[in-house]
Amino acid sequence: MPRGLFITFEGTDGSGKTTQIEMLLTRLRDAGLDPVRTAEPGGTVIGAQIRRILLDPANHALAPAAEMLLYFASRAQNVAELILPSLEAGRVVVCDRFTDSTVVYQGAGRSLGADTVRRLHEIACGSLQPDLTFYLDIDLETGLARARNRNPPEAKDRMEEQSLDFHTRVREAYLRIAAENEHRFRVIDARGDAGSVHAEIWRHTEAAIGSLLHA
Repeated sequence: MPRGLFITFEGTDGSGKTTQIEMLLTRLRDAGLDPVRTAEPGGTVIGAQIRRILLDPANHALAPAAEMLLYFASRAQNVAELILPSLEAGRVVVCDRFTDSTVVYQGAGRSLGADTVRRLHEIACGSLQPDLTFYLDIDLETGLARARNRNPPEAKDRMEEQSLDFHTRVREAYLRIAAENEHRFRVIDARGDAGSVHAEIWRHTEAAIGSLLHA
């Protein structure tokens, strides 16, 4: 059985990842495939417990290095329990965030360094890399306004509470690694309506999964 396809979605707060992931999953099912949805952090029972720690706004004392290690703990479990077995079964796996998020949020945003993140990735995930990554790009003002409108102030998580300077470093790092990894990154302008954004995402996805669609 041919290996499946590993698709990841990246983006800053308010970029529309959740909406676009749902639309892509529906399109994949309509095409006769049986995609697997997962998320980072999360994706498994153990990952969900780690996610609660990471996003709880009460955990202000969480050290940057501890934060990064928790992300990789969730990711290691997700890879071993769900992602690799699904790919080996020939399925399309769609993941909301993966190691690229850690490169930009902890490596750049927390100033821990991309090299440190990549070394941890080798320990937690081995040689696994996404086949296709969609980065939904949106200006910070629009994205943060969307995030604020989506969630009431009392529902903000730890990452939404970060400073504008932090989010600026994150977006700049995303654009940098997208330019360095053009073979798998597709930068999508997320300012348009959901339908037009999805159409562009599907165009790239359909090209990548041609062999699976016609198997």
